[in-house]
Amino acid sequence: MNIPNGLTIARIFFVPLLVAVLVQERNFFAWRGIEISNDVLALLIFWAAAATDLIDGYLARRWKQVTTIGTLLDPIADKLLVSAALIALVQVRVVPGWLVVLLVGREFAVSGLRSIAAAEGYVISASELGKTKTVSQVVSVSLLLIGIHRPEVSRWASYSLYLVLLFSIWSAIAYFGKFWGGIDVRVKQRRRAELLLAERQRRRALIAEKRAALIERRKASMERIQQGVPRPARPEGAGALPPSA
Repeated sequence: MNIPNGLTIARIFFVPLLVAVLVQERNFFAWRGIEISNDVLALLIFWAAAATDLIDGYLARRWKQVTTIGTLLDPIADKLLVSAALIALVQVRVVPGWLVVLLVGREFAVSGLRSIAAAEGYVISASELGKTKTVSQVVSVSLLLIGIHRPEVSRWASYSLYLVLLFSIWSAIAYFGKFWGGIDVRVKQRRRAELLLAERQRRRALIAEKRAALIERRKASMERIQQGVPRPARPEGAGALPPSA
């Protein structure tokens, strides 16, 4: 456990807090005599969680603390944060449900794709297009939260959401292209190696069987010699040459 991983875990814990604040029926929260609307508080929580994504990556690279658990949790935390925010916005009737289904389904598909690729020994790293998609998601969710009570912003928020959908589908196609390009070659190489190994094992088994049969014949011959048993006589004419035509 280090500071970058702690920030990643903190981002995961921001998710239920964000959803709880966003779907609250109360419109305002009081803090030290100051009334804060729930959409503003949700926006502040979302920005704080998104900031941890930038900070933990920067610190991990600068302090050389890139770990396996951090590599695993960082994309999961990002997907949880954005997916939870979008689903909560569907609950408060800000975002159409079909669009969120497409976006969340894309995240599941790419995560499953990376899992299959990792099982095959092929790592699909985040592309520049995927990073652009993540940034556009943060901007779009921020505009959607701001536009809850500001109609002049809600129109731009809707446009940005369709832009996120475009980046999501585009990056998903790129990931699938990397998957088929990398996995197909690796699977063919592995199958070829498995066939060669099976052929070698089959040949070794045949050689071992022949060697065992030869050893058994030699043992039987030695036992007959020790017991004084004469060799069986050849049938008459067995060694004679066939008459010429």
